[in-house]
Amino acid sequence: MTNFDDGRPLLADRKADVTLSEPLPIGQGYMVYERYEVSLRREGEPPLLQRRDVLRATTATAVLAIDLARDQLVLIRQFRIAAHLANGCGDMVEIVAGRLDLGETAHQAARRECLEEIGVAPDRLVELFKVVTAPGFSDEQVVFFAGVVDASAVLERGGLADETEDTQPFVVSIDEALAALEHGSVFNALLYSALQWLALNRARLPELLSGAV
Repeated sequence: MTNFDDGRPLLADRKADVTLSEPLPIGQGYMVYERYEVSLRREGEPPLLQRRDVLRATTATAVLAIDLARDQLVLIRQFRIAAHLANGCGDMVEIVAGRLDLGETAHQAARRECLEEIGVAPDRLVELFKVVTAPGFSDEQVVFFAGVVDASAVLERGGLADETEDTQPFVVSIDEALAALEHGSVFNALLYSALQWLALNRARLPELLSGAV
């Protein structure tokens, strides 16, 4: 891997030399919206002063639910108002996902979200990778898992009524799901990330999931 002169890897995120003000709350709803005054130090130059607003979305988990025996995936449909506003396609195809409850680990949340959204707990879970979904305006970090499930046991409808959540699980072949990447027919970033991972690692799935817990 290419490195900087000081030996740090070029292709790696790293800590910033930055000072932040105390957060100023500017909105409160399902999530908190905060404003920061930022001083970003730069070698040989004056500090760069910025004002940045951040949606404090915290950590979430996402699960690519795989039926290895049937070579299938369990996906869901769910209405997303932001997607509706962005492009008119608010009835989105997604993978299982949700936020961590207080005191939960990402692994625990992954199992819980599978039960809530598709009605089936994974037999095995393996952590894949993490992403910061929208670093320009949110601190949301998503931990991705692959989960081994029985696709024949999924519910026709899922979601928690007290969260006004309505998910519609459905089953597709892995080939169909990967073809959606080429067709440009899906727009959900978590789904795209998971399917791209699957396209790169499909041949290794039995090996990767054999030791999952």
